[in-house]
Amino acid sequence: MSLQMQHQVYVVDDDQGMLDSTVWLLESVGLKALPFTSGQAFLEACDVHSQGCVLLDVRMPGMGGLNVQEAMRARGIEMPVIFVSGHADVPIVVRAFRAGAVDFIEKPYNEQLLLDSVQHALSHAPAAVQADPRLQAVETRLASLTPRERDVLLPLVRGYTNREMAEQLDISVKTIDLYRSRVMKRMQAETLADLVGMAIAAGLVDALQLRGEQP
Repeated sequence: MSLQMQHQVYVVDDDQGMLDSTVWLLESVGLKALPFTSGQAFLEACDVHSQGCVLLDVRMPGMGGLNVQEAMRARGIEMPVIFVSGHADVPIVVRAFRAGAVDFIEKPYNEQLLLDSVQHALSHAPAAVQADPRLQAVETRLASLTPRERDVLLPLVRGYTNREMAEQLDISVKTIDLYRSRVMKRMQAETLADLVGMAIAAGLVDALQLRGEQP
């Protein structure tokens, strides 16, 4: 891993003043800081090969920090996440750590505390690995799914029937059939077993927790 890549810090904050000051602070100690004013812009710039760590604001218009963290996991982006927030409360902090955050810092932050946290995250960031092109293809297909298609994908690969999924999502069985066929087509899966294998490979589901397809 090159030193430059290892020392890359993605800063995601909708507050332009806070974003600028954080970038300045990081660059003042020789770190490469990449600023983003929205979670969506950050996600569009990252993939499974991205390295470094992420400073992520919790509350942002549109896509909040916790949703960004979930999207990172779904896409296989394994960079350490440090949350920064001026509105931290216990449920949010607990949820962030349960999802794998390495630290949670309240605004206005102590500069040295933030730098220490970033350096710790960078030193524990996973090394770059040569991604399997087949897995990359699966992740690209997953990223192309609409939110509703993803809602159907997860219970589908976990073995729920169309009727059970319809009840869970409060839509008709006929609509489930439509979304199911769309998911199979988008994921280029010929059989349900193919789809399950893709979901397991991408880390969306645990093979030991699948129910098996119901009659």
